[in-house]
Amino acid sequence: MAPPLHFSQVVEPDLNRLRKYTSYGFWMVVACLAVYCLLSLQGYASSLDKTAKDLALDTGPQASLVFDRSGQLVFSFASEERTDVLLDSLSPNVIAAVLTSEDRHFYRHVGLDAVRMGGAALVNAKSGRIVQGGSTITQQLVRLLALTRERTYSRKWREALLALRIERRFTKPQILEAYLNRIYLGDGYFGIETASRGYFGKHSSSLSTSEAALLAGLIKCPSSCSPRLEPERARARRNIVLRAMADTGVLTKQEYDAAVGTPMLVAVRRHNSFGSNQEEDPTRACALYFIEAVRRQLVSQFGEDQVLRGGLRVYTTLDMRLQKSAEDAITRRLEELDPDAKAAANASRLEAGLVAIDPHTGEMLALVGGRDFHRSSFNRAIQAQRQAGSAFKPLLYAAALEQGYAPSSLITNLDTPISSGSGPWLPQGEHEAESYTLRQALTVSSNRAAARLMQLVGISTTQSYARRLGISSPLPSVPSLALGSADVSLLDLTSAYGAFANDGVVAPHILIRRVEDRSGEVLWQESRQPYRAVHPGTAYLMSTMLADVMDRGTGTGARAAGFRLAAAGKTGTTDDYSDAWFIGYTPRLLAGVWFGRDRPGPIMRRGFAATVAVPAWARFMKEATAGDKSEWFKPPIDVERVTICRASGLRASDDCRLAAVQKGDVYDDYFRMGTAPYENCPVHGAEALSEVPVEPVGSDYGVIKTALSGGF
Repeated sequence: MAPPLHFSQVVEPDLNRLRKYTSYGFWMVVACLAVYCLLSLQGYASSLDKTAKDLALDTGPQASLVFDRSGQLVFSFASEERTDVLLDSLSPNVIAAVLTSEDRHFYRHVGLDAVRMGGAALVNAKSGRIVQGGSTITQQLVRLLALTRERTYSRKWREALLALRIERRFTKPQILEAYLNRIYLGDGYFGIETASRGYFGKHSSSLSTSEAALLAGLIKCPSSCSPRLEPERARARRNIVLRAMADTGVLTKQEYDAAVGTPMLVAVRRHNSFGSNQEEDPTRACALYFIEAVRRQLVSQFGEDQVLRGGLRVYTTLDMRLQKSAEDAITRRLEELDPDAKAAANASRLEAGLVAIDPHTGEMLALVGGRDFHRSSFNRAIQAQRQAGSAFKPLLYAAALEQGYAPSSLITNLDTPISSGSGPWLPQGEHEAESYTLRQALTVSSNRAAARLMQLVGISTTQSYARRLGISSPLPSVPSLALGSADVSLLDLTSAYGAFANDGVVAPHILIRRVEDRSGEVLWQESRQPYRAVHPGTAYLMSTMLADVMDRGTGTGARAAGFRLAAAGKTGTTDDYSDAWFIGYTPRLLAGVWFGRDRPGPIMRRGFAATVAVPAWARFMKEATAGDKSEWFKPPIDVERVTICRASGLRASDDCRLAAVQKGDVYDDYFRMGTAPYENCPVHGAEALSEVPVEPVGSDYGVIKTALSGGF
């Protein structure tokens, strides 16, 4: 029998096999870990390479800039206030201040500054956490473009590796330019250019040493060192930067002393951006209704993201001088009419609108949409639809002239009711007589004459010409349309009058001339073409008739207010004095005003437009045309001037002229070719006829007769 095995003889082979397997397992684990680490490092490196490759220094949200008609920057739309500029256009003071304070070895390192990083590492080791970065401008740019601002070693490691790759891919000037366009400098300003305009009201190309040092000092503490909220901290930061510039020889002692002694003057915060959630100074706000109208059009065409982040360059028709005059005229008139409006609810406050247009181009030069944009952004000049009252009548009269009537055509039987769907109708008014010429009727704004004239011209013809003149809102097929019962916008109605000031041609109203991208390439340009709405003769005759309104009719208040230039215009007052309009023009400028309440109600007792609206129009036009010479329209070739005898309404003979010396029975009027009476007057020159009244010609309907315009 074999001797029993010793324990060691039994266990040892198992231990050897275990050691063998354990050794195999260990090296397998090591191998797996090595492969994993290699794959991870490869993935990490690949991720960094992809991030670096995809990184574009010129990407990121940029403000869309809005310029007025003279090319001056007046506003911006932005998700963040940022406007890129070229490095070469910056003031040298900016570059010197930023490099001194942020990265003195920028042009010598490869993305990392070993000396600064070593110093920061010692500080962080003593603190047990990251309290100091030692980052170069390249590292800061990487953080702005691709990384978060968390303070971890992992983020710092990625930041350093990406900085090395960025330095290999881009030049130093490209990196510095991108950095200066992206840094946040407080108050919602991103980039040197935007901060320069916001804090100092100037372009970054003209920053002084003191101003440049202030902005450079804000890089490390944009919020806590705000020059508006924390001026002492901002001044201290500025002086630290100036001291560093002097220590490194960038500034001489004299330059340093002068810069430190310069007062820190920061502009008042003004509203210059939509979409950035910034505070604004309401006392400095101007043209906000105009700008909001521009924004709405841009969003409709390009989308909100492109408007707020795409860096568009928007060239508008805005004339800031006229805009300020418009806002002043409306504000002052509202204060005169409704001084207690601040305490009133929005719907019951008296509101107003004004639009000024170049009648030859359709360009909107000024726009006021209400009393206070901050309380209500609803634009009453564009968005509101209100009854036009008698301000609609010129469109009807233009349709009549197009049908062959003349300013001296007589409308009779005005005391006879007109048939309507609800029975006989006889409009009421302040000035009504049994008969009027067209010129007289428009001058005194006779409601009965307008209603009778539309009965003769036809409702459908009136509607057709109103649409041709630019009225886009629905026009009801009712007799009261002649009195302005249709709802229209101030902009549409004012534009319609533009045809009378532009030889019968309507120039579609425009806010924006063109839109460019950030590189200057034109993305969109206004292409709508003017079109003829009425004959040149009709436009001229309407202007002469509306000039009578200004000089002898309901528009004479403009003369009393000191507006002296030759002009034409028409008032409009609705039932219960809920709306007051005045639209008028010179050969070069067209303007319309409206007053009323958002919830329709009486403006005031006997609140006629002549009392309410005309003074505001006159105040604006007086300022807008200051220095202009008086001029008037030249009769077109399809208009003739004819001397008429008052007694017969026919062409005056020599005997009529002789009689006129004693009786004043001869006057001149204008007619479109083919519409003037061709018979000579039979009344004068024959004793038998001088005692027998002669019925004026043209009485086929017992309504229209050719006669004198009277004393209006």
